[in-house]
Amino acid sequence: MKFIETPIKDLLVIEPTLWKDDRGYFYESYSQQKFAEVGITDIFVQDNQSLSQRGTLRGLHAQNYPSAQGKLVRVITGSVLDVAVDIRKSSPTYGQHFSIELSANTHTMLWIPVGFLHGFITLENNTIFSYKVSALYNKTAEIGVIWNDSDLNIDWNIKTDDIILSAKDELLPKFKKFESPF
Repeated sequence: MKFIETPIKDLLVIEPTLWKDDRGYFYESYSQQKFAEVGITDIFVQDNQSLSQRGTLRGLHAQNYPSAQGKLVRVITGSVLDVAVDIRKSSPTYGQHFSIELSANTHTMLWIPVGFLHGFITLENNTIFSYKVSALYNKTAEIGVIWNDSDLNIDWNIKTDDIILSAKDELLPKFKKFESPF
């Protein structure tokens, strides 16, 4: 397993080691020991999975304290453009984002610690997205920012007309009106 630093401190790309043969492949998608060796000591308490059609945008979301979540995200089938936005007020990269394509072909994962908004857009039909979280889901702790905020300037790499968005995500505030709890 290879842990790769991103331009945003604490946000890590993870490339698992694949063992392939005539039967297919095998890889470790999580190892508590290997994660602890790089400083990720969060305990995962819930696994989530979603199925989405091409153009489905989910985000930008986080949860407030006491339900703040670190997330280990990956794609089981299909592909996504995954985005994390630093909302740690004392961070030199506050308000900056990192994006990466995650796919079933590469098996690459992303570690998103507490203090980040997270979102993704599916690039293929029938994309299955999976993530481990370090706190249980709590509806009353939900926070977020609108996906197309001009201050964040995220290139989702898709035409606006092709985006499928939930009614809830359409109502999220602009970044300027967002008060980060982190």
